[in-house]
Amino acid sequence: MRAMSGTETSAGQSLAGSRGRIDKREAILDAAFTVFAREGYAQAGVDVIAAEAGVAKATVYNHFGDKETLLRRTFVAHAERASARNLAAVELLTHSGDDDPRAVLEDVGLRLLHCYCDDRSWALRRLLAAELNKFPDLLDIVQGQVSDRVTEALADRLARLTLAGRLRLTDPLLAAEQFSALLVGPMDRRARLGTRTVPDAELRAAASAAVRTFLRAFAADPTDA
Repeated sequence: MRAMSGTETSAGQSLAGSRGRIDKREAILDAAFTVFAREGYAQAGVDVIAAEAGVAKATVYNHFGDKETLLRRTFVAHAERASARNLAAVELLTHSGDDDPRAVLEDVGLRLLHCYCDDRSWALRRLLAAELNKFPDLLDIVQGQVSDRVTEALADRLARLTLAGRLRLTDPLLAAEQFSALLVGPMDRRARLGTRTVPDAELRAAASAAVRTFLRAFAADPTDA
C-alpha cells in the first residue's frame, strides 16, 4: 500500500477540519433554534445553547460572535431549509405534462401543507411573532427566503400550465397568492397555531377543497372544476 505524502496528509487533515467546523456550526444552529423557540430570545442563554449543541460556550462565540447574530443566522438557516422543502413540492408542477391538473395541484397542495404544518415551521413562525418588535428584520429573512421565493416559483409553474392550456390565468402571481391563501388560510385555526397535530386525512381534505375552489376560478376546462 502506498504511503500518503505529507501534502496528501495535510490536505486530508484540512478537509476533516473544515468538515468538523461545518458540523459544529450546524449543531449550534440547530441547538439555538431549539432553545430560542423554547425559551425566547431574552431568556435563552448562550451557555444553554452550547450545552444543547455539545460544544464549549467559547465555540459558539467563535462561530457567531454574539447572541443577536446567532439569532439571525438561525433564522436564515431554517428559512433556507423551509424554502428548499417548499420549492421541491412546487417543482412537481414542472413535470405535470398532460396529467390531470386537479390531481397534480392536490398533490402539490398536500405537500405544501405538510411543510406549513411541520413542527419546526410552526416554531419558526411563533418565534418570529414573539421577537418581531425587537428584531423587525427577521420578517425580511422569512419573507424573502421562504414566502416570496415559493410564491414566485408557484406563479412561474402556474404560468406554464396556462401556456399549456391547462389553466386560464391573466395574473399568475396573484393566482399563486390566492392558491396559497386557500391552502394555509384555515390551518392556523385547525392546528391551533401548531399545538394540535392535523391528521393527514384532514390535510388531504383541505388540499382538495382548496384546489376545487381554485379550479372553479381558473380551470381552462370547466369539467376540471
